Amino acid sequence: MSSLLSQTWFIALMSVTLIGAVLSAVHHAEVIAHKTGEPFGTLILSISVTIIEVSLIISMMLTGHEGSEFIARDAVFATVMIVINGVIGLCIFMGGLTHHEMSFRNEGTNSALAVLTALATFILVMPIVTVSTPGPDFTKSQLAFAGIASFALYIAFLFFQTVSHRDYYLPKTKDKKTDNSIHAIKPSNLKTTVSSVLLILSLITVVGLAELLSPAIEKGVAAAGAPKTIVGIAIALLVLMPEGFAAVRAARANRLQSSLNLALGSALASIGLTIPTVAAIAIFFDLNLSLGISTLNMTLMYLSFFIGALTLAIGRTTLLQGIVHIIIFLEFLFLSLVP
Repeated sequence: MSSLLSQTWFIALMSVTLIGAVLSAVHHAEVIAHKTGEPFGTLILSISVTIIEVSLIISMMLTGHEGSEFIARDAVFATVMIVINGVIGLCIFMGGLTHHEMSFRNEGTNSALAVLTALATFILVMPIVTVSTPGPDFTKSQLAFAGIASFALYIAFLFFQTVSHRDYYLPKTKDKKTDNSIHAIKPSNLKTTVSSVLLILSLITVVGLAELLSPAIEKGVAAAGAPKTIVGIAIALLVLMPEGFAAVRAARANRLQSSLNLALGSALASIGLTIPTVAAIAIFFDLNLSLGISTLNMTLMYLSFFIGALTLAIGRTTLLQGIVHIIIFLEFLFLSLVP
């Protein structure tokens, strides 16, 4: 009884520390974003979290535990569903409660969604329909090509977002005038450097605590008799907390453009950086890697992309659109428990 109580207190302490690390990461990311301007600020947070997430996935793959070949698949698919439905839905809902209707540049968000749809299809659907190997797996050559194609497409998107069409990811002129943060004095180089270091430390803390909490999550999932994919979803939720919190905070401040940049950017980085790295590790160390998702998950994913395309089509959102995405997210969570 005492050991159970001690374990409960330890988990509670880690959870509180995790929340503190998330709040710290969001604060320092906002300092950097204010210094660099959009879309570089949100891009920094997205890539930082993804790089550390990749390290976590690779470390779990190399341990060779049962089901390790599905870790990358579960993490990437969960990230896509959490971002498209959970994060974007909550941003639109929370912003809609205060501002009723919010606007954004649909040129950039539609382009990001198109790239994300292609990436998700390359990685999560193609293994199901290829015939060179049985089951939801790639051959080594197919895996190598998928990794290279994903990385090339992500680099092309980064060039589009930050160089050739950067204005597509900036707030509209009328929104800039109402955003007080635009007119605030930019932080000094020293403060930005300190925030960069503290952001990295905060993100390492978030992922480290997520890894420490994962055994407790696995035990809870096993005790409940739930599918093992719930573990991947829980870890993805923990890792995405800094980006999700920052995105919702921006939406409540009527900065939906920043929210969408952050949400879609994190999903794109999750595939465009994670899969090439994981593919290279799997090929080099001759590890099993299964990426194909089930028909049920495929249906949910394409429903999410279809509704997402409708949501982002006209450059304006209302409370109803947020509710639709949140309901789809809850459907995803429920069907993960009861497939």
